[in-house]
Amino acid sequence: MKRHGWIIIVLIGLGIWTLLPIPGASKPCLLGYYAHCSFTPISTIMCWIPVGILYWRKAKQSAK
Repeated sequence: MKRHGWIIIVLIGLGIWTLLPIPGASKPCLLGYYAHCSFTPISTIMCWIPVGILYWRKAKQSAK
């Protein structure tokens, strides 16, 4: 698997990880529950936007 594939897998995993609830969080996330990241919807989107860009570039490149 090339480097882009690993980057995509890691960023998807990190995006999912930010959504997971954790009982010991210091304050609730923007969605109202205690998650790993207090900026949960924003940080998830920040992880998944590069995934979309890399996937789009790879699909565009393979179509040529």
